[in-house]
Amino acid sequence: MATPAHCYYSFECLSASFKNQDPPSLAVVEELWEQHEQTKQLAALQEHQWISQDTPSRDGPQDFGSCDDEDETLEDGDILEDSEDGGNHDTEKKGRPRTIKLPSIKRLQGDLSSSSSSTSTTPSMSSANSSRSALSTSTTVTIPISRPSRSSPSEDRITARSRQLEESSYPLFVTWNTISKNGQKSLRGCIGTFEAQELAQGLKSYALTSAFDDTRFSPIPASLLPSLSCSLTLLGNFEPCEDAMDWVLGTHGLRISFVHRGRRYGATYLPDVAVEQGWTKEETVESLMRKAGWSGGGSGGGVARRLLRGSTNTGLSGSGKPWDDVYDFRAIRYQGLKASASYAEWQEWRKWAKGQDDGRAQLLDPAS
Repeated sequence: MATPAHCYYSFECLSASFKNQDPPSLAVVEELWEQHEQTKQLAALQEHQWISQDTPSRDGPQDFGSCDDEDETLEDGDILEDSEDGGNHDTEKKGRPRTIKLPSIKRLQGDLSSSSSSTSTTPSMSSANSSRSALSTSTTVTIPISRPSRSSPSEDRITARSRQLEESSYPLFVTWNTISKNGQKSLRGCIGTFEAQELAQGLKSYALTSAFDDTRFSPIPASLLPSLSCSLTLLGNFEPCEDAMDWVLGTHGLRISFVHRGRRYGATYLPDVAVEQGWTKEETVESLMRKAGWSGGGSGGGVARRLLRGSTNTGLSGSGKPWDDVYDFRAIRYQGLKASASYAEWQEWRKWAKGQDDGRAQLLDPAS
């Protein structure tokens, strides 16, 4: 699954290249990212506990009405989906006790403190929503608050993660965009491969290739780094199209190839491109043909309509127009898992990691 940690790693690779240094490993970045997300999740949970504590008791003199479901509780599985049993976190109470309304909250805290490789791309939001839905005004339970672990990631865990990453291979694309002061996004580089790449090496390679070798743009300078955002798309589910319209806008990316004047051309658009541009499927195909190097036809998808009336494997002829020289048109649809992160998000995470006094800063900057 693509996560913001992969985008942070791309930022690390690009930033390190400007300093002629080696970036931290992807395993370290993923480990620190997961710990940062867990810290944010626990902070959100504690905030809800404090709010619950400050809420007047139902047993007080005020009348807040009645509820027929006062004793209703949630099963553990209703709190976090696909969670594993965490360890016990019973610690000595410090200060006044916190109160919440969920008997199984200890398990939730155990889940948040355990490392999971199936974290979603927006775990802090999903955790906060799960916490809000789980809290109620019934069955008060007093529990101690467990603190985020201050221990640095163990070498054994990072080593195990590194081995796991070596077994993960994906076709992938890395995209760099610039974000203007008014929030406008502009493409600054996008290069990838349909050949499966070992994730860490593929990310590093294409983060730099996309930044420096996209011939549509000049190489990205260090001065542009603060205005960048990064997106990673992991590709899969490749299927041949019956024709060039056999795909779904917003769901599929499209890869085409064709022969024009004795030469084969090819190009691709990732799944989100057509929707972001507001194109129809026919406009997308024609734009993709032009991206590949084909120069015939007009605009508005008219050429694509003429092309698509014939078989995907048959050249057209008769009118002498440039598109009549296109033969052996082929299309493949695919899907992608995408994650994105801005420079500001990367810096927020980095500041948190650098602020830890337990060795995490040294993991993030191996050259220091």
